[in-house]
Amino acid sequence: MRRVLVAGAGPVGLTAALTLARGGVPVTVLEAGPGLAAESRASTFHPPTLEMLAGLGVLPELMALGLVARTFQYRDRRGGAIATLDMGVLAADTPYPYRVQCEQSKLTPILMEHLVRHGGEVLFGSAVREVLPRGGGVLVTTAGGARFAADRLIAADGAHSAVRRALGIPFEGITYPERFLVASADEDLDGLLPGIAPINYVFDPEEWLVLLRTPDHWRVLLPTPSGTSDQAELARLAGRLRAVADPGRDWKVAHASLYRVHQRVAARFRHGPVLLAGDAAHVNNPLGGLGMNSGIHDAVLLAGALLQDSGAVDAVAARRREVALQHVRAISHGNWEKLRSADPAAHHAELRALAADPEAARAHLLRACLITSLG
Repeated sequence: MRRVLVAGAGPVGLTAALTLARGGVPVTVLEAGPGLAAESRASTFHPPTLEMLAGLGVLPELMALGLVARTFQYRDRRGGAIATLDMGVLAADTPYPYRVQCEQSKLTPILMEHLVRHGGEVLFGSAVREVLPRGGGVLVTTAGGARFAADRLIAADGAHSAVRRALGIPFEGITYPERFLVASADEDLDGLLPGIAPINYVFDPEEWLVLLRTPDHWRVLLPTPSGTSDQAELARLAGRLRAVADPGRDWKVAHASLYRVHQRVAARFRHGPVLLAGDAAHVNNPLGGLGMNSGIHDAVLLAGALLQDSGAVDAVAARRREVALQHVRAISHGNWEKLRSADPAAHHAELRALAADPEAARAHLLRACLITSLG
């Protein structure tokens, strides 16, 4: 293969590019932005993702920056812990029976450094404008007028993918009724909420939430109704956080943002010489931490197939779409439905029984961590 282009220098695009470069394929990454994104987006790495990153030689550097989370917890907002799941039950299934909490913005520089070391290149300020499959390959034109010819193009340019739109590939699904507000706080939540785990899903019929520990912050995810301005909701944030845990003052918030959440899957993940991966191919709500992880799986498996033959590419693209529909979408949407239940106590006995039964917990975690999706 003479050359592969990758659109997007996020964790998915750079993972795909590194997989190809390590296989001896010349690869160029076209990134619309002026540099790597610094925003704190996805922050959870599941066991099979850790295995893939180990295979690419980047895991030790990620582990040095991350936080190992061996347990996660379901909690009731008023009654405290309901059940704690220990990921150690996966010890026979993976060398990494835990999650690693680390912002994706800390992984991308590691991936890029390794990519360049293996002969790949990243061109910033190179937004894709036109995509023209031709002659068994593809011609890409950027917003600046530069043209690039290649055998294949991997689109990892996000939910608003210019590549997907240029090819007219439908991206159908739903938009959730509420916005998600995410705040990163410099607080000692272990002291304010004794016994919490690094990852916590908190039930409440009026306002469910998620609490995630990262190396630098605690991240709080709060559902926020539609029909109000972002400015008004950010003004309410201090009171909402003090209702979660009250240190006797307003929380120290490093960053907060609101965004709409969608659940969509592209009609196809392959269009001639073009492959879709990550958010360009499928988006889902963040409950369960499946978006970035499944996107990295797309990247490794699709790029790996390109290193084999075209028949492998067809099969892998079809399987990755099946995973997006039957695993990622089903699990993340199920998590949303359970958390927002009008009667969350109805789930308490089920969760306690799950935590108390190692085999049941293992079966649940194999699916929740996307291990079974790779079978």
